[in-house]
Amino acid sequence: MNSGPVIAVEDFHKTYRDTVAVAGLSFGVSAGEILGLVGPNGAGKTTTLRAVTGIIPPTRGRLRIHEHDVVADSIAAKRELAYVPDDPRLFDALTVWEHLEFTASAYRVADFAPRAERLLHEFELTEQRNTISQELSRGMRQKVSIACAYLHEPTAILFDEPLTGLDPRGIRTLKQSIHDRAHNGGAIIISSHLLSLIEDLCTHLLILHRGQRLFFGRVSEARTTFAQMGADASLEDVFFRATEPQPPPLPGQS
Repeated sequence: MNSGPVIAVEDFHKTYRDTVAVAGLSFGVSAGEILGLVGPNGAGKTTTLRAVTGIIPPTRGRLRIHEHDVVADSIAAKRELAYVPDDPRLFDALTVWEHLEFTASAYRVADFAPRAERLLHEFELTEQRNTISQELSRGMRQKVSIACAYLHEPTAILFDEPLTGLDPRGIRTLKQSIHDRAHNGGAIIISSHLLSLIEDLCTHLLILHRGQRLFFGRVSEARTTFAQMGADASLEDVFFRATEPQPPPLPGQS
């Protein structure tokens, strides 16, 4: 049995003409781990997520899901993963149930109905099962996107700003679902500007800035990595310490 990371990124580069979006990024996410991907706007977070999912090709480097190369063996890799973007695009004319039915067909999920029913119940979508997506609220569309992502039981799940549009109950349900899937062996990446979400959920942290990796490791290690950060420092303190230039010491200070 393979004991390596479920999601493996090695020397990932992505350039757009003369613009370097990501340069030399390497990291891995193993079963049971939840990685928080953070960084300022333009740091390369969404580019990284889209490359891992096979939406955009890397300029250089290797990206793998369960040893399946995302470029060379894309179908096998995509069977193992799911991606929930920050702005889910649903089919306007399909109902909630039809979205699940379509997803099951695309991923060849046999006897999908019982699993789909459980997801409708989990995300409080049962009453909306026959509602077309254009009549749903932003939060409901997000829930449909998440339910579709979970349907084929992927082992690698990537979220880009997953709380957008969700009400407090929906937020609690999503957090619990992420914990449950990690506990059952999933490898999860969450990209978000909400540092409280990252601090609450994630076991590991990846800080990007201008396409470069500033930190990768356990959340608990981040506080000790940056000088003068106490054990009780918040993730917000760590983030600003890592991504913003520090002022020079005042005269007389060492």
